[in-house]
Amino acid sequence: MNAMRHIGVGLTGLALALGAALPALAQSGGSEGMQSMPMAVLQGLDKVTARVVTLDVPVGNTVAFGSLRITARTCRKASPVEPPESAAFLEVQEARPDEATEALFSGWMFASSPALSALEHPVYDVWVIDCK
Repeated sequence: MNAMRHIGVGLTGLALALGAALPALAQSGGSEGMQSMPMAVLQGLDKVTARVVTLDVPVGNTVAFGSLRITARTCRKASPVEPPESAAFLEVQEARPDEATEALFSGWMFASSPALSALEHPVYDVWVIDCK
């Protein structure tokens, strides 16, 4: 039991270290092996209807998914010689009729670690698949 608790602490520490390092690496722009791409490929899930859609979001543009408005600010992909990784800086807002638009998420999402930085919404899930 003690060994399992110790492993859990080690994994938590690793997740925290990755959480701090990956956004800095992707945001630095000078990170060797990460190339800016013009399109973010996202996947969205409507939890009510179980509908899954793939969204191609050009960098700088906004797309609608249900009541969400998703804007891709940048999308970076590792070069073919690096370990596979795609990261996108996204802004997600919710626009409902007769209500003010609400900002829900602004930050980096990583294809290899969708739970590291995730949109928390009762109806919708959105995650990064790729940059192209």
